[in-house]
Amino acid sequence: MEPLFFESWQGILRTIIITTLAYISIVFFLRGSGKRTLAKMQAFDFIITIALGSSLATVSLNKNVPLAEGALVFLLLIFLQFILTWLSVRIRRVRTIVTATPSLLIYKGQMLGDIMKKERITSEDIYEKVREEGFSGIRDLDAVILETTGEMTIVPSVNTSDTAALGDVKHVPEKLA
Repeated sequence: MEPLFFESWQGILRTIIITTLAYISIVFFLRGSGKRTLAKMQAFDFIITIALGSSLATVSLNKNVPLAEGALVFLLLIFLQFILTWLSVRIRRVRTIVTATPSLLIYKGQMLGDIMKKERITSEDIYEKVREEGFSGIRDLDAVILETTGEMTIVPSVNTSDTAALGDVKHVPEKLA
């Protein structure tokens, strides 16, 4: 039977040393990769975060994975994420593939039910955000937008002479876009 709670002091010491060094390497690589790596997460950022966590666990606990190979995995994942974000900033087609588009959920105090269903957002979700922002209802709100990160933005008043920030939002009425 395999040891359930304790195998050896050597295993404990290895875990402490490897996990500490692996953690330091992740922090070092993330700091070197720039602020975008740690920004609010898009889907591909979330994938990198999960992959880094899984890799850290593997390096820390699997005695068959040397620290150098684990650090290389960290570096490769962060590099791939860096390349993807670099490309998405420069090439619109890449951006449209890897990044969601913001969606209008409320316009001029009216919930847009079809869009809410498509985005899987309930009225309760919207009311919660409205309350968080200090509003008691939606009637006086010009817009609520579901952002690419999954967060909602409340726009109490739309200035029709400057709607540049609404340019990439799906379902904005033509007269504003």
